[in-house]
Parts: sequence; C-alpha cells; structure tokens
Amino acid sequence: MEKKFVGAGLLSGLIAGIFAYVFARIFIEPVVAKAIDYEEGRSHAEEMLSGEHGHEHEVFTRSVQENIGAGVGTVIFAIAMGAFFAVGFTVLWTYLGRRYPATDPRWAAAALGALGFVAFFGVPYFAYPANPPAVGNDETIADRSSAYLTITVVSVIAIIAAVVFALWLRPRIGGLLGAIAGGVGYLVVVTVAIALLPSFDEVPTPVTNDAGQIVFPGFPGDVIGDFRVYAIANQVILWTVLTAVFALVLGAMSRSRSSKQVVDDPATQTVA
Repeated sequence: MEKKFVGAGLLSGLIAGIFAYVFARIFIEPVVAKAIDYEEGRSHAEEMLSGEHGHEHEVFTRSVQENIGAGVGTVIFAIAMGAFFAVGFTVLWTYLGRRYPATDPRWAAAALGALGFVAFFGVPYFAYPANPPAVGNDETIADRSSAYLTITVVSVIAIIAAVVFALWLRPRIGGLLGAIAGGVGYLVVVTVAIALLPSFDEVPTPVTNDAGQIVFPGFPGDVIGDFRVYAIANQVILWTVLTAVFALVLGAMSRSRSSKQVVDDPATQTVA
C-alpha cells in the first residue's frame, strides 16, 4: 500500500507541476521579463556614471530559461513535493486508519494538503516574500537563502509537532480544542523564529548622479506586486492540484479494493 501511495504522490506532483508551469509561463514570465529589462537598464545607467563597462554573456538564452529551464525545474520540484506528500500521508494514515477507521482518507489528504501549503510555502513566504530579478543584493544571497531555508525547516518541524500534539489531545479534550491548541503552539514557534531571523529590504532605489539628480528610477512597485501575487497563485494551483489528484487516486484505489473484496468474498456470490 505504501508503494501505491508514493506512486499516487509522484503522479499528482507531475500533473500539478504541469499546471503550475503553464500558469507561470503565461503570467509570471512576462513579469520576470520586465524585471530583467529594468536590471539591464539600471546596469547601463550605472556604467554611464562610473565610466566602466562590463559585458556579461548568458550561458542559456532567455528562451531556453523560460521554456525548458522553468518547465523542467517546476515539474521536478512538484514531483518532489508529491513524494514528500505521499510519505506524510502514509505516516498520517497509518495512525488515523488504525485509530479512526471510519475516517475518509480523501479528507485526510485534503487536511495534509492545507497543512503542507502553510508549512512549506505560506509561512516562509510571509517571512521572506518572493522577489523578481534585480531585487536583492548579490552579497546577501547566501544569507537570504539560509534564512529562508531555516524558517522553512522550522515551519515544517513545528507543524508536524502541532499535528502530533493535536492528535494526542483529541481523546482528552476533543478534536476541535486539540486542533486549536496545536495551531496556537505552531503560531508561537514560527512567530518567535521569524522575529529572531534577519530581515531584508533590498528593493533598488533610484540611481542618482553627483548632483543628486535621478538618472534612472527605482524598481517599479507594480512589478514587485504582480510578481508576488502571481507567485502566491502559482503555489495555490500547485498544492490544490496535487491534493485533488492525490485524493482522486485514493478514491479510485478504495473503489478498486472494495470491488476486489466483493469478488473474493464467497458470501457475496450466488449459486446459479
């Protein structure tokens, strides 16, 4: 059964990755193109002021990056999320299926999808919102990546602990109060973690000359806003499709298993 869950997770991730990539190609890539155009214009303005001229050559063209590169990267990420989702569901269902056999596995998958979205994306994104190209200091890439990874790990561990705690409290104080207690504990942990981690505000300001005159504007706020909104929508699509497909596969597996039991049970067969 565990292998079937993993297979369902990989298939769900593949389909979710395709949906997410199509959305990103239509909505996010044009915003990325605007950010890259800004970056090139800003670099030219800075070179004109300094008198120094640098030449950078792309290893891959933009066409390759936004099509093959983005497509492969998105699908691989989604498949990996599908595998993690399947492992998480296997562990969760091992407990729920034994203690609460009447539980619908599709609802368990839906709950896991919501928790996964919050832990893997929601909280880390709230702490460190996604930025388009040209936003961010090259010298702080390592620090920003480390901080994002840290809050993601803390968020995932904290939500696992919150679920375990809520399930432990369920027979003692009820499912609703247990869920509330687990949720409050999770929020406390991630709030403290975000407060302790560094913050970054590196949106490019206008380029000015020695006289203080603006020779090139700061980064457009609407481009940042559009990029972040589309990034959220992209992840909503990925997690929704992943969860929905996984739940559908679970339903198909359950019907197949029920049909097999009916066929194998002599008591359900009639004598002609």
